Amino acid sequence: MAALHLGPLLRYADGTSATVWVEASRPCTAEVRCADGSGGTARTFQVAGHHYALVPVTGLTPGTSTPYEVLLDGTRVWPLPDSPFPPSVIRSGLPDDPVRLSFGSCRWAAPPSGKRDPVGPDALDTLAARLAAAPDGERPDVLVLLGDQIYADETSPATRRLLAARRDLSEPPGDQVADYEEYTRLYYESWLDPEVRWLLSTVPSCMIFDDHDIADDWNTSAAWVADMRATPWWRERILSGLMSYWVHQHLGNLSPKELAEDPLYAAVRATPDATDVLRAFAAKADAEPASVRWSHRRDFGRVRLLMVDTRAARVLEEGARAMLDPGEAAWLREQALADPGSCDHLLIGTSLPWLLPHLMHDAEAWSAALCRGDKGPRWARLGEKVRRAADLEHWAAFPESFAALAGLIAEAGSGAGAPATVCVLSGDVHHAYLAEPSWPAGHGPDSRVLQLTCSPVHNRIPLPLRLAFLLGWSGPARFLGRRFAGHGRIPRPPVDWRCTGGPWFGNQLMTLTLHGRSARLRLERAVAKRRGGKRRGGTRLTTVEESVLTGP
Repeated sequence: MAALHLGPLLRYADGTSATVWVEASRPCTAEVRCADGSGGTARTFQVAGHHYALVPVTGLTPGTSTPYEVLLDGTRVWPLPDSPFPPSVIRSGLPDDPVRLSFGSCRWAAPPSGKRDPVGPDALDTLAARLAAAPDGERPDVLVLLGDQIYADETSPATRRLLAARRDLSEPPGDQVADYEEYTRLYYESWLDPEVRWLLSTVPSCMIFDDHDIADDWNTSAAWVADMRATPWWRERILSGLMSYWVHQHLGNLSPKELAEDPLYAAVRATPDATDVLRAFAAKADAEPASVRWSHRRDFGRVRLLMVDTRAARVLEEGARAMLDPGEAAWLREQALADPGSCDHLLIGTSLPWLLPHLMHDAEAWSAALCRGDKGPRWARLGEKVRRAADLEHWAAFPESFAALAGLIAEAGSGAGAPATVCVLSGDVHHAYLAEPSWPAGHGPDSRVLQLTCSPVHNRIPLPLRLAFLLGWSGPARFLGRRFAGHGRIPRPPVDWRCTGGPWFGNQLMTLTLHGRSARLRLERAVAKRRGGKRRGGTRLTTVEESVLTGP
């Protein structure tokens, strides 16, 4: 009898259809059966000895919420027996309903080895507990996970013990994951967390990778890539990372229509063992990044979300560096400008913040100028060392791409029918803040534009970096940043910006509530419950910031 190894994850959902992802113990037919009579089936496909299915659910009625169960070869495997959680449901909103979108990044999933979690309460666990306690209360319509869903290079003690049973950890890559099988263990560790497992079964999600899903500082520079490719273990790591990402994260980002038109998905499902098919795809994706598009679009009524790949789509050649290759940049432009007047809010999801503290922005632009060779080979070598040591690889480290995004946002936010807001959603930097850009007089958009950064979901930030981010928006820091810019002969960026909220620290989630032309923001932090100054067990989400971005 087939057993449920992982999932279910409710991924895509619109008014009439949805997709549910599962991993089974052996080949079987997976079925999703809803209480209202809707549902769907899919046969599993095999990759590296694992069996997966993405079940299309059809026949949903807009404006309803229906519980569902999962069956493998006709045997019910979800909900789990004696589950303490409410039934998993698929909610189908109406076009005019408010859209609640919660987002964050950087979830180190390892459970605490003792009673106290070393990085503090997990914001996703805490959100799940709140929803389970009030299943008919307010909940997100979608979870947007902006990178570092897993940490391939920072494994837990339990994972390290498993790795040590498979191979010699004194040999590279040591206690980092090495192959597809080890990647699957990271997903088990993350998604079998009981609270998170239930949360992902009942709230739709869309995801994009960041560096730790593959390796710290992945694709920082051409020199970084060359160094990694010279190691004996990197090829297996990158192929396994891309394969596992496609299976576990990317597939669920696609709509049923996109899945039906995807030749790779068809090929994977058509072969008894798709390992070689998917491995060949990953090899081509690594060698020719423009051959694959990881970016994707999701629409929620009149809210448009563009999830942008800012890792694999980079152009790394010094002198021609770009955050997005030409094809990816053209896709982003096409999607942002499509059907003028058709969206009230345009959201651009990019794991890496577009607007940073000014000192960090100028330091990244300075490093890019040095690495480009603007001040000679000795400075170029220094620039590469600084870039890697300080993680100087955000949009600011790709000045032409930074300016191009500023121009695109201004264009998308201007004219009749422009969105009420254009928001850049980001994570990565292990703290949260709001930043608002301004353009020279006469060149700015009509939309309100905001950088909304929220991270981590479950991680921490070293004290020196916390202090740096606290000071990074200050006047003296900005003055110092301009000195870097002057040394690198860097022109001023096409927009100015200021911090309008934060920085805030802790494990946290941001939620946008979008209804018509209105937009509201709430930032919540996971904290331990206390009574009389003492911990009393459990965690809760406490509101740190709540503001109106646009009225009424």
